[in-house]
Amino acid sequence: MPKRESSPPSFTPRPRPGEPAKIYPTAIVQPGATIGPDAVVGAFCFVASGARIGPGCRIQCHTSVWNGVILEADVFVGPAATFTNVRHPRAAFSRGPAAGGAWDETYVERGATVGASATLVAPVRIGAHAMIAAGAVVTRDVPSHAIVAGVPARIIGWACVCGETVARGARRPKRLQCEACEG
Repeated sequence: MPKRESSPPSFTPRPRPGEPAKIYPTAIVQPGATIGPDAVVGAFCFVASGARIGPGCRIQCHTSVWNGVILEADVFVGPAATFTNVRHPRAAFSRGPAAGGAWDETYVERGATVGASATLVAPVRIGAHAMIAAGAVVTRDVPSHAIVAGVPARIIGWACVCGETVARGARRPKRLQCEACEG
């Protein structure tokens, strides 16, 4: 079979018209949650009071976004991703604000992706445009543009703003743009 010539794909950000968030009928959003314009909260999701979801976020089905979770603009959350807000939970011991404590924070910066069934163990911060692989368990902060995978999650590469891999391995490259975005 002859080798097919191809040029790098052209990626353009999707437009944001400023529409109200789309919340699927089976999703539950508690009073006090903040959801920005152009966001989508999928079927069977739960958004707790105090959770903050930025504009343009996409939260796929069967995901709970708890109090103490902050998603900046354009964060993608895959199906059944898990956020936590207590580092050492016990049913018999309340640790939240009602008990005089505070929720541990999970902060996901703009443009990051959290893959399907990934688990983020608070307190943790995910850098801008980072990519969390499906099924990864994140127990430490993730730098901007890093691609992490595994249990526990480790850096395996680096991603462009558009999501394409620009380098493999744990060493951060000098350039964080793919060919299509450089052009």
